[in-house]
Amino acid sequence: MPVQDLVGRRKEAAILEKYYASDKSEFVAVYGRRRVGKTYLVQKIMGDRFDYDFSGLYGTQAKAQRQRFQKALDRRTGSTGQEPANWFDAFDNLKDYLLSLGKERVVVFLDELPWLDTQKSNFLVALSDFWNGWHNGKTLLKLYVCGSATTWMVNRLIGDPGGLYGRISRSIYLAPFSLRETGEYLNQIKGMNYGNRKILDAYMIFGGIPYYLDMLDSDLPLSVNVDNLMFAEGAPLRTEYEFLFRSLFRDSSSYRKVVELLSQTLSGLTRLDIVRGTGLTGGELSKVLDNLKSCDFIRSYTAPRNKIRNQLYQLTDMFALFHLRFVSSSSGQDEHYWTKNSETGKKNAWAGYAFEQVCLHHLAQIKQKLGISGMLSQAYAWSMKPYTDADGSHWKGAQIDLIIDRSDNVQNLCEMKYCNDEFVIDKDYAETVRARMESYRRHEKCRKDLRCTFITLSGVKSNMYSSIVDNQIRLDDLFAE
Repeated sequence: MPVQDLVGRRKEAAILEKYYASDKSEFVAVYGRRRVGKTYLVQKIMGDRFDYDFSGLYGTQAKAQRQRFQKALDRRTGSTGQEPANWFDAFDNLKDYLLSLGKERVVVFLDELPWLDTQKSNFLVALSDFWNGWHNGKTLLKLYVCGSATTWMVNRLIGDPGGLYGRISRSIYLAPFSLRETGEYLNQIKGMNYGNRKILDAYMIFGGIPYYLDMLDSDLPLSVNVDNLMFAEGAPLRTEYEFLFRSLFRDSSSYRKVVELLSQTLSGLTRLDIVRGTGLTGGELSKVLDNLKSCDFIRSYTAPRNKIRNQLYQLTDMFALFHLRFVSSSSGQDEHYWTKNSETGKKNAWAGYAFEQVCLHHLAQIKQKLGISGMLSQAYAWSMKPYTDADGSHWKGAQIDLIIDRSDNVQNLCEMKYCNDEFVIDKDYAETVRARMESYRRHEKCRKDLRCTFITLSGVKSNMYSSIVDNQIRLDDLFAE
């Protein structure tokens, strides 16, 4: 498939082609969140060149996996081979078949690799032996592998300290679509004819996950699509959240505890908060938090002057946030729940937070609009509890959800607002913003220039109080490349 025919993924597709065309054997690993399109990408670019392909099966014992592995090989050879007693035999059979083809290049695709690495199966050792033992000057091996269990892919495969150490030719992280790519997919592929506002609404619910976006019906309004996919009886995505965690983590209950706790507090929680809320401690909690970050479910942040123990963790996966806020609590509710509840306090609160997460996913576009794309910067959030300083001044608690700390001695303190029309700043809100900025300056002893930056859907309405705004970023700006 020509690279130019893909929506998004052009860079990743070009990498797959480059390593296929090289003059040596290559081992390419593609990883990323489940449903993000890893298998689709490899199959579209390389599928007609596969000499062998196989996908691991979820929750299946090693013996059954090897049987299926051999069956896939038998279909290629047209004969029945001996069932392999172990993974070493299975890969030996594969090697014999590939060399028998007499080709200059042979292409192997192994999908859902983590599901093949069952306990005591020695799968990874056998894979290492297969790759390291490929010494054939006449035939180049092009080995492509995928996996949704990101932590396994990063730690066990790409970061393997054993036989595969340094052997991966190239790893490719496949991120969810951006807003721009989501729009291209919905309009060019799905024929949805959505404007930017409707694309944003879809993104806040489904994230930039192609698998979910592909399920939208172009003949139906977005709200009806959401009802059909999430709330109706037998809705196909109603149980998706549970399957996500079961398929990614062996002890999924601990991971769900953390994610579900974080979904209740939009501003984020400290590690101590999570300990109190889940009962998880020590190394177990560290592993859970690290793995959730690797799989793009959560993020962690701290201001530079804060101690690491004050680090905050925040749920960032759009689909998980929506599911926990609405779907998991909708048992017995109307199957037209989303269509009928377009304007509620709960929905508006979710939309405000979801829009903040969209902004955090598009920091590159925000920096581009500010004209600082090439400038070194850090992005973080900041909060403080009420306190009284040395001179007796009383300071209220405050929070800033996004600060862009630039190397030119400027900081953009960002207000992110989801509202249908132009955002109106009145006298009270203007005073709140000024007080918040001054609290930040005093508390952090900040000597940099502070710029009040508003990120909104339609801009800030010009009035006598809007002069506090130094920079404006609108929804359309988040669609930049």
